[in-house]
Amino acid sequence: LLLKKRKKDVSIHLNNNLSFSNHFDNELRLNYGSFNTFGGNYKVGLKIPYLRKSYQTKRDVGSMLLQALPGTLILAVAAMFIAIAIGIPLGVLAAVRQNTWLDTSAIFSSIVGISAPSFFMGIILAYVFGFVLTDWTGLHISGSWFDVDEVTGEKRLTLANLVLPAITLGIRPLAIITQLTRSSMLDVLDQDYIRTAYAKGLSKRKVIWKHALRNALNPVITAITGWFAELLAGAFFVEYIFGWQGIGKMTVDALEKLDYPVVMGSVLIAATFFILVNILADVLYGVVDPRIRAGKG
Repeated sequence: LLLKKRKKDVSIHLNNNLSFSNHFDNELRLNYGSFNTFGGNYKVGLKIPYLRKSYQTKRDVGSMLLQALPGTLILAVAAMFIAIAIGIPLGVLAAVRQNTWLDTSAIFSSIVGISAPSFFMGIILAYVFGFVLTDWTGLHISGSWFDVDEVTGEKRLTLANLVLPAITLGIRPLAIITQLTRSSMLDVLDQDYIRTAYAKGLSKRKVIWKHALRNALNPVITAITGWFAELLAGAFFVEYIFGWQGIGKMTVDALEKLDYPVVMGSVLIAATFFILVNILADVLYGVVDPRIRAGKG
């Protein structure tokens, strides 16, 4: 926190020693820690944020975030698993079978997936599979990954509730991963060492899935980690549409009610996730590419 000294201020009066009024000074110390003078006209305070309590529920914001975090983690992991499990193999097959119907279908599908907004896909999937065809699919628009028994009050794990929001959330990263894998594989398959591997008698399957794919994964890892951080930060539209109890929905509810401590806590969590996932990406680069481990990348 950086506060500049001003001669005329209605709410804050500073004397020659830059001391705040007792009430305001105590409030700042509570939220930002002790202050030290800097440059004569400034006061600086630094402290780990104390999020205090929600304006609406009167609960500690930290406990509210911890309660919502598992739902967001499960949804983000499920969505990214779908994107990786389908996107990478589809991108590889599209590159290997370039200019075939499979390649054309993969490109067209990925363009549609990238272009379609998450809230639009969420509404379509929720209406078709969670409402119109619910008797056939057995899927429902539920707000959590567990159901509560109306008689006993016990919580039961219900992974079926995860299917629709996870698919909705995984569509865009799946499309991007498919496109990046395809373009990166096309670049790698044209390299000399791939032709050398074929000349040595290695099978096509081994050359593609072991040698080519491993060298094509760097841009894909960048996309995966970036999207995973964004999903962990809270998929606001998807969580709100499906009523999923996670950080995204909690943030939207807090914004509607002007519950600023909750919003500030959600932003802090999102920033933390982005930092941690970017560090993880740097580690994965070294695991996948030996040249980076050796300092030659």
